[in-house]
Amino acid sequence: MSLITSSTQAASQKDSGTDAITQALGGTELGQMFTKLLVAQVQYQDPLEPTDSSTFITQLTQLSQTESLQSLQSQLSTQSSILDSLQTMQLGSQVGSQVMVHASSVLLESSPVRAMVNLEAGAQLQLQLTGADGKLTTMDLGTHGSGDVAFAIDPHSLGLPAGRYDIAVVDANDSRHAVEVVGRLDAVRLTAAGTVALQVQGLGDVSPTSISRFAGQAA
Repeated sequence: MSLITSSTQAASQKDSGTDAITQALGGTELGQMFTKLLVAQVQYQDPLEPTDSSTFITQLTQLSQTESLQSLQSQLSTQSSILDSLQTMQLGSQVGSQVMVHASSVLLESSPVRAMVNLEAGAQLQLQLTGADGKLTTMDLGTHGSGDVAFAIDPHSLGLPAGRYDIAVVDANDSRHAVEVVGRLDAVRLTAAGTVALQVQGLGDVSPTSISRFAGQAA
């Protein structure tokens, strides 16, 4: 066998081995990069102190784990997108219904806005509305026992001009209670970021996680 033939066969075996490794790794960009590094590492290792084969196995295992994690991340991203689409369709069927939303602000126009708080124990309550100018308007809600306490915010009777107001309900101990505002679900949409946003009358865009209750169609 000539030297040229031997060299050709060696090169062919090397290429064949490289292709086999690449195929075993799925032909991915990460696999190809690892193959090149592996070949270079073998080619330039010290012949008197060759690299332990267990090192290559460890590197290959680490690469396999990395690719598995990337694949899992891709699958989770796809599943998340599917769930968002399903959620959008399900919420879309509720457009036109009355919903209750946990809110810290509300848009007051001419009509009264309905709201509610849920008490774990009896308390004397006060509604606080703060306008964009910082002016505070209060309304006594009376003393109530545990459970749901419904009330209405009438901007006309309170002498409030149209606008957005921060809303809070506090008790005699200045403890705040979560406020649920009633509004009509006007639209459901997917944002540019891929998240679901709900457009609720009097509140604007809110997250689906802010919805506390579905109250059904308005009478």
